[in-house]
Amino acid sequence: MTNYDQYDSLRPIEWRGDHLRLLDQRLLPATVAWLDCRSVTEVADAIHALAVRGAPAIGIAGAYGMVLAAQASSDPADLVTAAQTLVQARPTAVNLAWAVQGLLASAQSEGHVDPAALLLRAQSIEREDLAANRHMGELGAAQITGGSGVLTHCNTGSLATAGFGTALGVIRAAWAQQRLSAVFATETRPWLQGARLTAWELQQDGIPATLIADSAGAHLMSTGRVQWLVVGADRIAANGDTANKIGTCQLAIAARHYGVKVMVVAPSSTVDLAMANGRDIEIELRDEAEITRLGGQPTAAPGVRAWNPVFDVTPAGLIDAIVTERGVVEQPAPGALAQLLSP
Repeated sequence: MTNYDQYDSLRPIEWRGDHLRLLDQRLLPATVAWLDCRSVTEVADAIHALAVRGAPAIGIAGAYGMVLAAQASSDPADLVTAAQTLVQARPTAVNLAWAVQGLLASAQSEGHVDPAALLLRAQSIEREDLAANRHMGELGAAQITGGSGVLTHCNTGSLATAGFGTALGVIRAAWAQQRLSAVFATETRPWLQGARLTAWELQQDGIPATLIADSAGAHLMSTGRVQWLVVGADRIAANGDTANKIGTCQLAIAARHYGVKVMVVAPSSTVDLAMANGRDIEIELRDEAEITRLGGQPTAAPGVRAWNPVFDVTPAGLIDAIVTERGVVEQPAPGALAQLLSP
């Protein structure tokens, strides 16, 4: 197996015994600073404010938030309230609810609040995510033929996970295996996760990447320089419809037109088999100022209104492969994910 350590140097989450440290991703790449979270409220605020972001990472942060809640109170009712606070911080990403509700269910099954037991579970979620990412990297890279170019959207790397990344993990693995001729990343408006985070991550690990404006994606595909669009997911419905960062759907539509394949990479915890299709996925709306201002400075005329959905849903019919740590579903059809994830 390929040694990926040289392409996996970043870790965004640190448990410090009595508090949680989060790499503040709002300040990257100009400033590397950490947030010390000592309460459920501080963790929820950090998740909502995008100080920590990426579906797997906020799930891990939420799990440690539950540990902080258990350390603060032995009342089971307080743990229920903490779970509600954390889940509502980012309602679209299923990993957050999965991790938080998993720890809550564990505590309820024991009949009492045991901080040490919850800590072990949170640490297990973090370790399992890193192992899953490494395995998904292998599985996804195997789909890519040598000499291919890839385009990715948003940030799905070490900063969005326990380490290595989901979609960016596939790119890391494919690069390590010398399968890639070029890596392109969108800037990813309005929070510029691609420009600020993905390009910086790849730079840190010595993987050359070219940054493009979001609106340049279709033209790039028309040149034949990329053969795959590789993206992550915040929720995948049972039929394969995928919620991901806003802008993913239009890139997938362009990819289908230009013969570029689309790969979605996410841990199995991102798959919501209780949700039949993407029409039922709650799409988070955020502050209009994220569109009308940039870096604190206005970019639109005073009084201009903005609509700011954070995610869109890419229909399963536009997706060529969904990669999870449990395996790969090609040309996802109804029932295929349920079969893959069955015990």
